[in-house]
Amino acid sequence: MTLDLHLSRSTGLRQTGLPRRATFQRWIETTLRMAKRRGNSEVSIRLVDADEGRTLNRQYRHRDHATNVLSFPVGLEPGISLPLLGDLAICAPVVAREAREQGKPLRDHYAHMTVHGILHLLGHDHENDVDAERMENLERQVLAELGFADPYVER
Repeated sequence: MTLDLHLSRSTGLRQTGLPRRATFQRWIETTLRMAKRRGNSEVSIRLVDADEGRTLNRQYRHRDHATNVLSFPVGLEPGISLPLLGDLAICAPVVAREAREQGKPLRDHYAHMTVHGILHLLGHDHENDVDAERMENLERQVLAELGFADPYVER
């Protein structure tokens, strides 16, 4: 399996503590492997500030606030096979705030949001209790493999 990762950030983003490209790469590759994704994959991650996060969330989800991670899966026509998975927009200020509020290390929360977003790109969701449990269990397994604590345990 080969992962082609494109990483960019908002010009207004001055957040410290952002994970490095190689770190995102490792998190994504582990997620893809454990989710049994075969072949090559291409993913773009954009680290955004609160303004860009809010704009994206309002435009695509009709919610007027910045959120931690947005996933934009590639919608390929039937019969077309390309390695494109899609794009993630991770809002750095929201991830930092949530990490503080939840008493988690910032790196742990970035890992969780990355794994969560990649699983959405692979078609997982949490719209009902059964799907949510399945997705959360896979998140726990991937994060444990990466050496992170269960993100759903109250701290």
